[in-house]
Amino acid sequence: MEILFLAHRIPFPPDRGDKIRSHHILKALARLAPVHVGCFADDPADRDSESDLAALAASHLLLDRTKTLALAGIEALARGRPLSITAFHDARMARWVSETLRTRPIAGIYLFSGQVAQYVPAEFAGRVIADLVDVDSAKFEAYGAKGRGPRAWMERREGRLLAREEADIARRADATLLVSDAEARLFRERRADPSCRVEAMGNGIDSDLFDPAGITPEPRMADMTGPRLIFTGQMDYAPNVAAVKRAIERIMPAVRTRFPDASLHVVGRNPPPALTAHHGRDGIHIWGRVDDVRPFLAAADMALVPLEIARGVQNKVLEAMSMGLPVVLSSGAATGIPAEDGRDFLVGENDTALAEAVCALAADPVRAKMIGHAARAWIEAHAGWDAALAALPGLMGCNAPGLSDAA
Repeated sequence: MEILFLAHRIPFPPDRGDKIRSHHILKALARLAPVHVGCFADDPADRDSESDLAALAASHLLLDRTKTLALAGIEALARGRPLSITAFHDARMARWVSETLRTRPIAGIYLFSGQVAQYVPAEFAGRVIADLVDVDSAKFEAYGAKGRGPRAWMERREGRLLAREEADIARRADATLLVSDAEARLFRERRADPSCRVEAMGNGIDSDLFDPAGITPEPRMADMTGPRLIFTGQMDYAPNVAAVKRAIERIMPAVRTRFPDASLHVVGRNPPPALTAHHGRDGIHIWGRVDDVRPFLAAADMALVPLEIARGVQNKVLEAMSMGLPVVLSSGAATGIPAEDGRDFLVGENDTALAEAVCALAADPVRAKMIGHAARAWIEAHAGWDAALAALPGLMGCNAPGLSDAA
């Protein structure tokens, strides 16, 4: 029998947190059975990866997202629905899902993100696995609590409506997955019916790909003097923007008091003007989108991840650790990574502690190197994708009638 995989973004290329997870899950599902994939393209560059998707999927539909945020907002208000769900409502996807279920022997549907749960027909009798990854409702509630004005009102509304949506998804699904035990526990505590099956399925990391031994450092960055710090991630994502602003405004000034040549390198697509305005000043370098993040990681002395709002497991932390970098991070950024503070990375509970940890590593290169080696060893021992996704065949019912263990 066959599988239907629905995602809010095309799982190619695996160059940001959610796409890395969906990419590896899709590959694992394709080893179990033929997979039909419905997903969306955020920008024209996503179309460049459609051939990779076509090579893996038995069939696929890739739709360009053309609905503006303003139109989605109006529609969400009119329908009393969450904006993030309405933004992905598309009649073409609904028709394709209906036709695929009608014409193919689909035994199970894997939903990657709550935005695509709206496409599962009520009459579908097969297995439904809902991978929410993070508790998005809690994230929007946190935004709303920190903000002011109309935007904060919209974020509080989004959190409230998403919480209801998440509870409905959990009741409909055979299993609801979160990226860490902490996220799964939070989900159960908030809205899930006690009878719902809620489990953690963590992320992994390709330690062969993120191996410092085979990567040439980015020369422009490597030629800079002083301790070089790095932050990577999607830079139009609000928690990443807030983390970098925190680093620029509250952490780096304290670091540069002791190490005047220290620099912070922000690597990731779509940095907003609030960040690019700092480029070239006070040791701040905003690189934007790059073809490959690994040379920049290889050129860094340490990673700084001061996330204040953090949901799930941070791939940026796993990637830096795999590259043998000592990582200085907030407790939120460390959530879901059961490595040892002080051995595998350094956790700081506030701005002062984070700055002191950075300075301590900059002042003691031997210790910094030891922590980097320990981080790499922890990744190799605990964080492979095969181990992370070991439960997937059972979740999809591969030992039950309908799905076989091989395609």
